[in-house]
Amino acid sequence: MNTLILNIETATTNCSVALSRNGQTIILKEDYDKNYSHAERLHVYIDAVLNEASITSKDLDAIAISKGPGSYTGLRIGVSAAKGLCFALDIPLISVSTLEALAHQVNCNDGVIIAMLDARRMEVYATVFDSSHHQIRETEAQIIDETSFNDYLEKDQVYFIGNGVEKTKATIHHPNAVFIENKLPSANNMGLLAYNKYKINDFEDIAYFEPYYLKDFMALKPSKN
Repeated sequence: MNTLILNIETATTNCSVALSRNGQTIILKEDYDKNYSHAERLHVYIDAVLNEASITSKDLDAIAISKGPGSYTGLRIGVSAAKGLCFALDIPLISVSTLEALAHQVNCNDGVIIAMLDARRMEVYATVFDSSHHQIRETEAQIIDETSFNDYLEKDQVYFIGNGVEKTKATIHHPNAVFIENKLPSANNMGLLAYNKYKINDFEDIAYFEPYYLKDFMALKPSKN
């Protein structure tokens, strides 16, 4: 039996849509641009992927969405599209960790993988995985300085990946640091993670699911005179 899942990734500037069959990507459309184009291109890419596969949306078994952390606006656009499709087609919604999927772009036999997304100023959102892509530290928002991730760097090689690498490379200078540049989260890496969840019915509540922003948005209080 073939399980067809439409995977949507909009957590960063990469607007990415992939169709996977039993966990393997068979068609991928994405825009590795530096500008956000999700509102204009997401539905175009969805239609293009379905057309190229010669199927309709009614042939899909589930929709998988990259749940964050990432861009507030990008995540909202992706989640809204995914929810709309799930409601219309009466199929399950699956959420995939953005940083876990990103970590799967790294293939290594030892050491650790740190998937990171750029936040404000010197801050990144980062999750640590072992070489088998098992999470060994939860996602945190942290300020990058010369001593960041020293506990890992002193023990083994550390592979940094994501759009937080640029500021990290400029700050961390360690012989065990390996910087994998110009990589963004992609729907191409979501298929297997989504399929594994599909097989155990690990689905989201479509009505109440919200992206994982990591940090709440807080309005600043006016300063007192």
